[in-house]
Amino acid sequence: MSRIILDEQAIRRATTRIAHEIIEHNKGVENCILIGIKTRGIYLAKRLAERIDQIEGAKIPVGEIDITLYRDDLTVKTNKEEPILQGTDIPVDIRNRKVILVDDVLYTGRTVRAGLDALIDIGRPEQIQLAVLIDRGHRELPIRPDYVGKNVPTSKSEIIVAKVKEVDSIDEVTIEQNKKVPL
Repeated sequence: MSRIILDEQAIRRATTRIAHEIIEHNKGVENCILIGIKTRGIYLAKRLAERIDQIEGAKIPVGEIDITLYRDDLTVKTNKEEPILQGTDIPVDIRNRKVILVDDVLYTGRTVRAGLDALIDIGRPEQIQLAVLIDRGHRELPIRPDYVGKNVPTSKSEIIVAKVKEVDSIDEVTIEQNKKVPL
């Protein structure tokens, strides 16, 4: 059973609101960069950059970061396959810049922690902010987003599935029952 919590229009409204909040919080976007966590975070970061350009008339650099080697569950996986690296591409030096890390769904905080570790290995930004499309709660680490498209309280027996056109051919966020967790 699946229920849509954000459709294409709602996602567009959420990204527009986040773009406005980023501009307001940073008093413009000078010295800022958006960095999306692969995979869906990069497409959300690009959309935020487009909205910011439409609103402010200012281009903001967009990068992408692969957190594969920074995940704390790599050693736990049972398969013996090597992780597939997707590459990191950051067009400007992040040192002394305001980095806005972008991801689709914030849950335990472990993905964001891996993103933070990867960023710090690249350089020391002036500040790191976090923008997420969905915050579903259940944090295991002390991580809090600065910008949220929608807060969706969930139970641990539910999962949030965020889809973007660039990867999934549709823009929507659904909530579903997790088949792995006993009810």
